[in-house]
Amino acid sequence: MTGLRWGILATGGIAAAFAADLRTAGLDLVAVGSRSQDSADAFAARFGIPRAHGSYEALAADPDVDIVYVATPHPMHAADARLALEHGKHALVEKAFTVNAAEAEGLRALAAEKGLLVMEAMWTRYLPHMARIREIIAAGTLGEIRAVSADHTQSLPTDPAHRINALELGGGALLDLGIYPISFVWDVLGAPTAVKAVGRLLDNGADAEVATVMTHGGGAVSTTLSSSRGAGANAAAIVGTKARIEIDRVWYAPTTFRVTATDGTVIEEFDGAVDGRGMQFQARAAERFVTEGTLDSDLLPVAESVAIMACLDEIRAQIGVRYPSETA
Repeated sequence: MTGLRWGILATGGIAAAFAADLRTAGLDLVAVGSRSQDSADAFAARFGIPRAHGSYEALAADPDVDIVYVATPHPMHAADARLALEHGKHALVEKAFTVNAAEAEGLRALAAEKGLLVMEAMWTRYLPHMARIREIIAAGTLGEIRAVSADHTQSLPTDPAHRINALELGGGALLDLGIYPISFVWDVLGAPTAVKAVGRLLDNGADAEVATVMTHGGGAVSTTLSSSRGAGANAAAIVGTKARIEIDRVWYAPTTFRVTATDGTVIEEFDGAVDGRGMQFQARAAERFVTEGTLDSDLLPVAESVAIMACLDEIRAQIGVRYPSETA
């Protein structure tokens, strides 16, 4: 354990999941901040957190906090991460990193100026089954990778005021769900050389479904699908000239996968089950990057988070989604 002291900014569902996994991993969770003292007190009592702050400013100013996990809705990520950085705190920012590439670049630049870590909380990249998949790819077991596919489809609330549907809160399938498969194909194939996207929009302009077809280096292709209106297989596959990897439901959480040769022989079966949800792996990684002084992720460098946000900007431009917080 590196000894970094964690503060959590916001008290919603994802904040609770992260707090639970920090406790599972025995990491040092010392403070929580909310816009309401009552909410902060209740969250602190639930997770045994010593200090509860009734404002985000008070959390950021807490001298006993080293690193802040930002768990607010998408449009608030940039301002809340900036608040932490300006108070000298490292920041782990819930995915999607921001709402657009301009905000993401602003955070990257500020962290570099301050000599601090800012990191996107794409927890999937740090899970054991994903680490093993990278080893298999590096060993050449799959041969030349030609295609990657992944979906993230859920049946979520249809209430227009719900966060998932509210455009002013960054609502829509892309930032909440689509970020997972898109980040995954970047991880496996690298940045796309061309992006094509289609989508279906709700009456308020938020995206309910988004599908992408992208080409990557060497001509490899990827396909992704995200939807907030129906629960699909939530599986993923990596297809190579010698073998394929099929990741089971739910591919972006701790799960199992198989490596199968082109003749049908099963080469490997892997069980990636862990204690808790698995968010502790990204937290441990963040602590390592700070302790080692690299101040950047080896699995998802902040420059890549900025580039992925630019890719999401392009996808939104193609399907016609714009957030109210974005200026003309």
